Amino acid sequence: MSQLSEQEQVRREKLEALKNLGINPYPAPLYPINANSSNIKEDFEEEKDVIIAGRLMSRRIQGKASFAELQDSQGRIQVYFNRDEICTSEDKTLYNEVYKKLLDIGDIIGIKGKLFTTQVGEKTVMVKEFEILNKTLRPLPLPKTDAEGNVYDEFNDPELRYRQRYVDLIVNPKVKETFLKRTKITNSIRTFFNEKEYLEVETPVLQPIPGGAAARPFITHHNALNMPLYLRVANELYLKRLIVGGFDGVYEFSKDFRNEGMDRTHNPEFTVMELYVAYKDYFWMMDTTEALLEKVALDSNGSSSVTVEYNSIDFKAPYPRIPILEAIKIHTGVDVSEMDENQLREAAKDMGLEVDESLGEGKLIDEIFGEKCEHHYIQPTFITDYPKSMSPLTKEHRSNPKLTERFELMVNGKELANAYSELNDPIDQRERFEEQMRLSEKGDDEAMFIDQDFLRALEYGMPPTSGIGIGIDRLVMLMTNNSSIQEVLFFPQMKPEQKAAVLSEEEKIIFDLLKSENPVCS
Repeated sequence: MSQLSEQEQVRREKLEALKNLGINPYPAPLYPINANSSNIKEDFEEEKDVIIAGRLMSRRIQGKASFAELQDSQGRIQVYFNRDEICTSEDKTLYNEVYKKLLDIGDIIGIKGKLFTTQVGEKTVMVKEFEILNKTLRPLPLPKTDAEGNVYDEFNDPELRYRQRYVDLIVNPKVKETFLKRTKITNSIRTFFNEKEYLEVETPVLQPIPGGAAARPFITHHNALNMPLYLRVANELYLKRLIVGGFDGVYEFSKDFRNEGMDRTHNPEFTVMELYVAYKDYFWMMDTTEALLEKVALDSNGSSSVTVEYNSIDFKAPYPRIPILEAIKIHTGVDVSEMDENQLREAAKDMGLEVDESLGEGKLIDEIFGEKCEHHYIQPTFITDYPKSMSPLTKEHRSNPKLTERFELMVNGKELANAYSELNDPIDQRERFEEQMRLSEKGDDEAMFIDQDFLRALEYGMPPTSGIGIGIDRLVMLMTNNSSIQEVLFFPQMKPEQKAAVLSEEEKIIFDLLKSENPVCS
């Protein structure tokens, strides 16, 4: 165990003192609460009996009385401890020894009491009985405010907040509001789809082929089957199998994994909602996406307009629709529509972009758009009609065979959604997969694998279908005005803590043994 701080040592001494008094500091879990801080205030009634529980967050002891704050899942409520109300007999130990000396800020307690209003109008619980439900062994990093209103000792270091999200949630109420709104957003989406009678489904996370997106996968090993498996980079190909099987509309909130870089908008584990609906196309999907996002904004913020950093973004339909090649021409002055791969590479270099020989036509166009155009689209905008070379799962455009019926939705300068009229020609799909394999051989480690079972499914026939993937983490960032993806994930991926990276000799031997049996551990 690491060296205990003075406060941690004192709390352990108090823990032993409680036990010596015959008090169990970690009693059986059942505590019969019948109220919380929120409904007490909303349905306040003088002299009403209540039973509440929560963390002791502050207290002001004045002799035989004390005002304190209790924090539960709904907020905070003032509580009043009076020695004579709690200890009606001559024995005042419970108040004088336990409450005044052995309780600490952060301890979890249960209270039975009556409601009353103080002289200054504060709704308060008069404590009649209290019970220690959990003695905490570490002090909370609580901020302090001086007489001038300056705040000190805030728990605001991102490294600590993301590693110790449990502490962050306790001491920073706005953080909890973000995650409550995240649930509102996902519930809003579910309601929208369920009302249309689309079916929510689950598909495999461990996949023999990492299909459905151009991305670098995580690989693991299944010991019993003695075969490699991949954490899914997308769930698209499985959902389209279900359309083949006869479902008209399916959707899934999926955890996807991509073994790529991390920054303020990317985490290796992230959440995507994917929807597939038979007998629809990408024009229908644009209309549906507008209606969905307007509803989400209204449900989560009460308005179609949301504030994101310095921008006011309005999700009210309709949104502009701009072909990607036109967008590149608008923002670079270069017409790339008739360029081959070599010409695109030279054009990208002329624009100051670093590109190598492994990038095909699609990746080059994507690189140009991402660097030179994307940041201009603050208000929701559909970027449409992507070249076939950068859309291997997308149906050929009905009026231009070089393009596909695809759109990406840009909001606040970032991609929020990606959607297609789905490719359902199995012969064309096989050719597209084979082209992806040629890109892989050139060194593109994000090129798609050939999924033979998916091709077999298409050969049984998939009706005309439209599909979309919406990045839930980015959507929550927009709706909660957070500029970092780490702020909307309970537990974002982090490097190991420095002290945790130091292994004992015994741990090194075990780790080396695991690596020799399973190369994936390395």
